[in-house]
Amino acid sequence: MPVLLSPTWFIIAGLLTVTFAPVVTDRVPGIGGWAYPVAFLFAVLLYASVFVHELGHVVVARSFGLPVRRITLNLLGGLSEITEEPPTPAKEFAVSAIGPVVSLVLGGLGVVILRVVPLEGIPAVLVLQLTVANLFVGVFNLLPGLPLDGGRVVRAGVWALTGRPTTGTRAAAWAGRAVAILVIALPFILGGLQSDSPSLFSVIWAALIAAFIWAGSSQALRSAGIDDTIPTLQARTLSRRAVPVTASTPLALGLAQMAAAGARAMVVVDGDGRPIGLVNEAAVAAVPMERRPWVSVSTVSRRIAPGSTIPVSAAGRELLDLMAANPASDYLVVDADERVFGLLASSDVEAAFGIRR
Repeated sequence: MPVLLSPTWFIIAGLLTVTFAPVVTDRVPGIGGWAYPVAFLFAVLLYASVFVHELGHVVVARSFGLPVRRITLNLLGGLSEITEEPPTPAKEFAVSAIGPVVSLVLGGLGVVILRVVPLEGIPAVLVLQLTVANLFVGVFNLLPGLPLDGGRVVRAGVWALTGRPTTGTRAAAWAGRAVAILVIALPFILGGLQSDSPSLFSVIWAALIAAFIWAGSSQALRSAGIDDTIPTLQARTLSRRAVPVTASTPLALGLAQMAAAGARAMVVVDGDGRPIGLVNEAAVAAVPMERRPWVSVSTVSRRIAPGSTIPVSAAGRELLDLMAANPASDYLVVDADERVFGLLASSDVEAAFGIRR
């Protein structure tokens, strides 16, 4: 499994180095310029902890048979790309909760080390800061809103109560938006409690985190809408009624036959009535009105390629899988006897999802 280091990691590593170096100088007198390498080491060790956090997600996901594409370490931590959703609320809870648990365990180990081992100087500074950082990462990720791990825990809980994963997604996504608003307000709240103005650094950092959470929760809401739409997709209801025409039929005549039949598409057939081509709506629209009596249907059609035929019974995920296996602008829809039922336009399926070209 590949582990990718996003270029944005170097941004946060630089910020952590510059921010943490004065702390090292204060805690380790006389360290001088070596404070910056030590601060950079802290950034590396912190992201090593983030990697262990993400590895927890990966191990549990794989134990459930869920495929994992990779782990990416980026500006705001890490991301485990698990390519399939857990099939049950319990598994969703387990995969989500393990990350914060790992971070809190690492923080707890740091507390034990600080209490048991007599550390001084650089080791003491590094262990203390890593302990605080891991405890913060664990608690922060437990905040109850998507895309944080705590949001997925909320999703699992609502899913278990309602039996609907999309209901869980929506609840956790709206909670995520509330968390984003809280994060952006936090520097001002803390500043007000201390009768002081928040620092520019804290405001920028809070805005960055809030934007990340808001974007993730918004994406989750869009995904929930898609998940709700998929079961309603049916080739039977989305298909356009089609009229059969021969390849030599003038386009104007074919359009007239289509209008007379109340159809919205044309299918090109051979002499035996077998479908051999699909007329493309965009190609028809590109032909000027005055030329349509002189242009044959064959000039605005394409042959029916393998995989471009869909059974009228196809619905939901099966329909999308058939289309994804053979991407095209139009598909021939046939009944159980292989007779022409109609034409399915990809644009009509996209419109069902609210997608506009």
